[in-house]
Amino acid sequence: MKNTLLSLLGLLASASLQPAVAADGLALFQSKSCVACHAVDSKLVGPSLKDVAVKNAGVKGAADTLASHIKNGTQGNWGPIPMPANAVSDDEAKLLANWVLSLK
Repeated sequence: MKNTLLSLLGLLASASLQPAVAADGLALFQSKSCVACHAVDSKLVGPSLKDVAVKNAGVKGAADTLASHIKNGTQGNWGPIPMPANAVSDDEAKLLANWVLSLK
């Protein structure tokens, strides 16, 4: 009974965090330089964030990989134009990665 109650409470807590991630992720995205190269629905310099979500759907460790790419930059994943490192904390990079991956 105790384990069932704890599991239920954990499930409810994670469900209640989803709207917070969505709101905080969008606000953080809009406050950073991400918007210079990315849009949610369309390709700019870099891919649309929804395309990033689709490409990484179901990929094990995608959130950690994406957070690393956001923080440290990357090259070659979406063509020849490199993505520069961004001035974000580890927590901000993780929040952004989880938000991007939640986009449909």
